[in-house]
Amino acid sequence: MPSPPAVARTILVTGGAGYIGSHTVLQLLKGGFRTVVVDNLDNSSEVAVERVRELAGEFGKNLAFHRVDLRDREALENVFSSTTFDAVIHFAGLKAVGESVKKPLLYYNNNLIGTINLFEVMVAYGCKKLVFSSSATVYGWPKEVPCTEEVPLCAMNPYGRTKLMTEDICRDICQGDNDWDIILLRYFNPVGAHPSGCIGEDPQGIPNNLMPFVQQVAVGRRPALTVFGNDYSTKDGTGVRDYIHVIDLADGHIAALQKLFEGSHIGCEAYNLGSGKGTSVLEMVTAFEKASGKKIPLVMAERRPGDAETVYASIAKAEKELNWKAQYDIEEMCRDQWNWASKNPWGYKSPETTNENHLTCGTPETINGKLPTYALPKIANGRLSTDGSLGNVNGKHHIYGAPKIANGKHPTFGSSEIGNI
Repeated sequence: MPSPPAVARTILVTGGAGYIGSHTVLQLLKGGFRTVVVDNLDNSSEVAVERVRELAGEFGKNLAFHRVDLRDREALENVFSSTTFDAVIHFAGLKAVGESVKKPLLYYNNNLIGTINLFEVMVAYGCKKLVFSSSATVYGWPKEVPCTEEVPLCAMNPYGRTKLMTEDICRDICQGDNDWDIILLRYFNPVGAHPSGCIGEDPQGIPNNLMPFVQQVAVGRRPALTVFGNDYSTKDGTGVRDYIHVIDLADGHIAALQKLFEGSHIGCEAYNLGSGKGTSVLEMVTAFEKASGKKIPLVMAERRPGDAETVYASIAKAEKELNWKAQYDIEEMCRDQWNWASKNPWGYKSPETTNENHLTCGTPETINGKLPTYALPKIANGRLSTDGSLGNVNGKHHIYGAPKIANGKHPTFGSSEIGNI
């Protein structure tokens, strides 16, 4: 993780309680940033933010939350009027490709109007540094790999078009006003979870992406994984994609912020965030089976129309200009994905109730009679540590449970995070 800033800065994170957002907020806090999250609670859990707060230990006091929809201009201005922000990381937005095809107006309204509101309020309050959570969907299906930032942009669905349109807005803003500096981060396929197993991906409904589906098969929520196409010209016949650990992705945002704070004018720049390596569907499944000890039943199906055979990123630009490179391999991605799934088989919910506040993230299993080093944070003098080890309180493991009650009410958190190809 990049080194903490010399002077503490305050960052607004929109959609900061979703999958990618929550992991990024945790890395921001641990990196010494004061962090304010705004979110409209569309498709994530308040428990995620409470767990982030606890995982951050002594830095948890630097986290604030406001339940705000970016389309609510007055509510958003209230946040800006109460806090001076050094930069904004913009995650908030609906993200399901299939849903966007069925409900395009919902996506254009939420993702574009909310974004325009945000940018206008930023201008009004003099905050002109932005990291935008874009997506590799802006490339469509690139015909050459590795995919560089110079590949022609061609979004293929309403979700992808909202990302591409927002990128265009960012480029236009920077061209019209030299005071703006914007970094566009184009994600490939985020997977994994925080090594504690306390926060991770909790998709609503049927998962759109490979690994959340695999984990639901592993915990018995779904009977089998359907593999679309096993006759590609790849090593095992299945499609190849670029998978990146969510912690590496979160650290990429810290690196982007540091680039913004270097002092030189950068205008609007785009960077790929991926591993720079292609991994097939079957290779990911095999790695997950090894990590979990679970057999994943497979159903082979025909290719889906338009699916690309191989897609992976060129990360040379991010390595050179952001001094960032992914550190986790697929074995570690799958280990952490299973650690999260095994402790939270129903995500932040339970099968008996939809009241997320009653859940815990579970207690780590032992390995050869010992707790794994990536287990829950330990308690020291009544405070959580940030070294990732497990302690106990009165002989019991510390478990992340229901959020603290304030004025007789549970606090509320959540967000929509950004999807990937």
